[in-house]
Amino acid sequence: MDDHQSVGSWRALGSHLGIAVVLAGGVLVGAVNIYLAASLLPTAVDDIGGERLYAWNMTVFLTAQVVATMLVSRALSRHGGINSYLIGFGVFAVGSIVCAASPTMPVLLAGRSAQGLGAGLLTGLGFSLIHSSLPRVLWVRGSALISAMFGLGNFIGPALGGLFAQFGSWRLAFVVLAVTSALMAAFVPRVLPQSGRTETETAPVPLGSLMLVIGAAGAVSTAGLIRNEALTLMFIALALALAMAFTVREKRSQVRVLPGPTYQAGSALRWVYLTIAFLAAGVAVETFLPLFGQRLGGLPPAAAGFFGAALSLGWAASQVVSSSARRQRTVRWLRVAGPGLLAAGLAVLALLQQREASLLLVLAWLPVLLFAGTGIGLAMPHLSVAAMASTPDKEEGEKAAAAIATILTMSTAFGAALAGLLVNLGGPSTLTSARYLLWGFAAFCALGILTALRADRLAHLTQVRQTAGKQAAGHGQ
Repeated sequence: MDDHQSVGSWRALGSHLGIAVVLAGGVLVGAVNIYLAASLLPTAVDDIGGERLYAWNMTVFLTAQVVATMLVSRALSRHGGINSYLIGFGVFAVGSIVCAASPTMPVLLAGRSAQGLGAGLLTGLGFSLIHSSLPRVLWVRGSALISAMFGLGNFIGPALGGLFAQFGSWRLAFVVLAVTSALMAAFVPRVLPQSGRTETETAPVPLGSLMLVIGAAGAVSTAGLIRNEALTLMFIALALALAMAFTVREKRSQVRVLPGPTYQAGSALRWVYLTIAFLAAGVAVETFLPLFGQRLGGLPPAAAGFFGAALSLGWAASQVVSSSARRQRTVRWLRVAGPGLLAAGLAVLALLQQREASLLLVLAWLPVLLFAGTGIGLAMPHLSVAAMASTPDKEEGEKAAAAIATILTMSTAFGAALAGLLVNLGGPSTLTSARYLLWGFAAFCALGILTALRADRLAHLTQVRQTAGKQAAGHGQ
């Protein structure tokens, strides 16, 4: 059995430069917007008020994003790739303009909701069109590029948002997002291949599944906003119950959001998705790292903010190395090692937390954070390709690719709620909160090792059966 896979090269991906720019640009716009908006909101509140609704900005954005990622397959079947992208960029641009012109916080929330719908559609399209617009040999490179945009967006967003906030130009920041989205939309028809509607365009919308996911996303987001520990646990339990109900409904229904192989016995796809979820959720620790840097390390806000982005920087940078892996054995090792490196990095960082830490000790956080982020980057592109290649059916393959965005978005929301819970449990001591957060996420992300091992075992068994079947067919002839 050949133990190598062809992954093409970055130069080969460059021959599809226009497609790559659109796919990556759509994901980057949404990723940058999350943290850019978070940096701008304090300034916006000073201008238009609405402090009581402050925390709901992230909630409405993430909930809308989750819903939109689940409608990607339907958008492609009804409108094709080009028109779906135009809709995504258009909705995001309109939402950004609404945010820029907002006279009150409720109007800003409406704009954030529209931004979430556009960003979710763009993110899902990015993964889905890797499957349909790039040759199979470039899936790993394309997945690495798309995945890197999440890390890059987490790095650029806070810095850009802080820059606009520094000069009190929070409205201008949203205008820039709208203009960028419009420019990307103008580029779409020039580079994307024509793809029309398909026979699945009359398929009904899975409203029941969508409502359950909206409820789960809302419960998770609400859990992250509540300071009462009992209520937080109650909302997390509600979110898990709704997620289980979603799984049961999907398994029994003929109209699904996730691809059919997710629920087939012996399929590795569900375990691939779970591994992606554990990796993506781990990024939630970034939210509190600037706080720890300031209170425990005595860092100024700007320097502490850089520490918060170090994890994502390691994630983005490691994609280049990871995507070059060709041996199947190496790819399997990377998929398992990724969650292990992330968990180990967070555990070491927990050990380095001290009250009034010295500058040397605080500086040691940086390589540890980069190391932890590397775990995400090493595994993520190969997990994405494993999901895309989980079925030979083109339609189901596109649905499996688009579902990656849904998993990433849901994991981000759940990770944020879990992070808030652990920090609150450790309060009022900042040191205890830091240790609870980092040890808790180290244990949580380590579960990804088990799901990755399970996915690899099932994928290997499937490959063995397929090879045996081909050999039997050959002997029969």
